Amino acid sequence: MKIGVPKEIKPQENRIGLTPESVKILVSEGHEVLVENNGGFEAGFENDQYTNAGAKIVNSAADIFNDAEIIVKVKEPLSNEVKMIRENQIVFTYLHLAAAKELTQGLINSKSVCIAYETVTDNNGRLPLLAPMSAVAGRMSVQAGAHCLEKNQKGRGILLGGAPGGEPANVLILGGGVVGENAAIIATGMRAKVHIVDKSEARLKQLVQIFGDKIIPEQSDKIDLNKLVSEADLLVGGVLIPGAEAPKLVTKNMIKLMKRGSVIVDVAIDQGGCVETSKPTTHGDPTYIVDNVVHYCVANMPGAVPMTSTYALNNATIPYVLSLANNGFNEALSLDDGFCEGLNIHTGKVTIAAVAEEHGYEYHNPIDLIKGLSE
Repeated sequence: MKIGVPKEIKPQENRIGLTPESVKILVSEGHEVLVENNGGFEAGFENDQYTNAGAKIVNSAADIFNDAEIIVKVKEPLSNEVKMIRENQIVFTYLHLAAAKELTQGLINSKSVCIAYETVTDNNGRLPLLAPMSAVAGRMSVQAGAHCLEKNQKGRGILLGGAPGGEPANVLILGGGVVGENAAIIATGMRAKVHIVDKSEARLKQLVQIFGDKIIPEQSDKIDLNKLVSEADLLVGGVLIPGAEAPKLVTKNMIKLMKRGSVIVDVAIDQGGCVETSKPTTHGDPTYIVDNVVHYCVANMPGAVPMTSTYALNNATIPYVLSLANNGFNEALSLDDGFCEGLNIHTGKVTIAAVAEEHGYEYHNPIDLIKGLSE
């Protein structure tokens, strides 16, 4: 099968869909891989590394979209990419469609087969293709937040871990999943005072087992969130509802209670954000201020560390790319119900319930649809 890897064109997005090592695996299985010229350069991968792995370097994205049967990307297709997607072409990437109606409609119109990394599940109901980037974003959130707390970034002018004679910062992490756990790794390592809010008592107990008394667990239905938000120097939003838009847990009125120069890092911005005042920003212009609170809402945080992120992502995605290439999408998804959960759009049909509900489309069950095609 012919697999195409275009260069990412989202602003300051430096990752690439496949590493040279992943290309070598695919080529060894008899597949052809097309990589856009200098597509991996910003992630630290040269054209020669791809050609040595067996890839063909192609000069334009248009040629890749025209020739490839499978498109492997990192971020959602932008409008000029959507126009190039062909009927029945497989697009395998992050999509985050619940927060993107225009993109959803464009992919419906393309009649392509769109599989989203973020909704693929494993046998335990976890999200194996979202987890690596959630881990990176969680760790980066505290780094970014600590930087934004500096006075020259309009922050409070405090050091996250404090200093002799100076108290450490209060870090409030909303969500105890992969983002929250990884944010806590960095925040506790920097010796901040860390509160983690989650609705699951069992998950909070797990986090206490990991971090001990370095964190303060807070069960969401037993706390005064207004008070915790008002006391936070750094708030990290890491709430996720798979495939759906993030709930707005922090309201405009809560923002008004926060201290001047405090910082919000909304990692959930890819899915609309969990803070009412959040809006997507870029690495080139990452922050803005609302009610004296610094907001950092970069929608592709891992793109700032593209080598780390690309390796981490490929480590998780390559078995799925290989299955698609070896078996075709129909058989690959028939063999793995969790992989089938990644199917978001199939030849004009919306196959993820949260997106259908959010945007008013008819929902088609992906497992039933794939089984129907197999009969």
